[in-house]
Amino acid sequence: MPSLKRIVASPTFQRAVGTAAAWYLKLAWRTSSKTFSPTDIYDTVKMPAIVALWHGQHFMAPFLKPDGEKFRAKVLVSRHRDGEINAIAAEKLGIGTIRGSGAHNGEFHRKGGAAAFGEMLTAIEQGYTVALTADVPKVARIAGFGVVKLAQYSGLPIYAVAIASHRRIDLNNWDRTAINLPFSRMALLASDPIYVARDADDAALEAARQLVESELNRLTAHAYEIADRTGSHTP
Repeated sequence: MPSLKRIVASPTFQRAVGTAAAWYLKLAWRTSSKTFSPTDIYDTVKMPAIVALWHGQHFMAPFLKPDGEKFRAKVLVSRHRDGEINAIAAEKLGIGTIRGSGAHNGEFHRKGGAAAFGEMLTAIEQGYTVALTADVPKVARIAGFGVVKLAQYSGLPIYAVAIASHRRIDLNNWDRTAINLPFSRMALLASDPIYVARDADDAALEAARQLVESELNRLTAHAYEIADRTGSHTP
C-alpha cells in the first residue's frame, strides 16, 4: 500500500489538487466585491511590467488582469512540492510559470535562482509580464535584490501590488499566508511604477530595494484597512 508521502508527491495527486485550487480561486474572486486603488488601475498599470508581491499574499495574483482580457504573463514558482501545485493552479488560470526561487545564502543556485533569473529576462524580452514575490523563502517581509536586479537588467518598471480580503484564514507560518475566502470584500492596490537605472550602483540598488519593501508594506496595510474597514492593520 503506497505511503501518504508517496501519494502526496505523485503527479496525479498534485494535478488534482492544483486543478481544484484553480477552481477555488476563481470562486473566491468572482463572488467577492472589489475595491481598486488607483480606481483606474487597469489603465494606470501598463503591461508588460514586473509585478512584486509578498509571499503568502499572492493567491489572487492571476486575476490582476481584467476579466476577459488576454495578455501574456508568467509567474516565478519554487521547485518545492508545494510549488508544483501552485504551478498547476497558475497554468489552469492562464498564467505561465518559471520554476526557481531566491535565497539569502548559498542555496541560490541549488534552488534554481540563477537559471530562473535568465528565464525571466527571456520572458520579458518576449513581451511577458513577470510576477514574483519580493521576499525570499523563510525571510518574510524583507525584499531581496532579485526583483530590483530584474528591473535593472530588463528596463521594465516594478509595480508593488497588495491584495487582501476581509473573509480569510490567516495561517501562523513564516510568510503569514492569507487564504482568501469566497463572498468577501476584496481590495487590490498597486504602487506607482518603480524604475531602476541600468547603471545603478550598489547604493541605488539598495534604495530601490528599500522602496519596493516600504511600498509593499504600505499597500498591504492599506489593503487590509479597506477590506476590513478598519483604521489600521499590521501586515
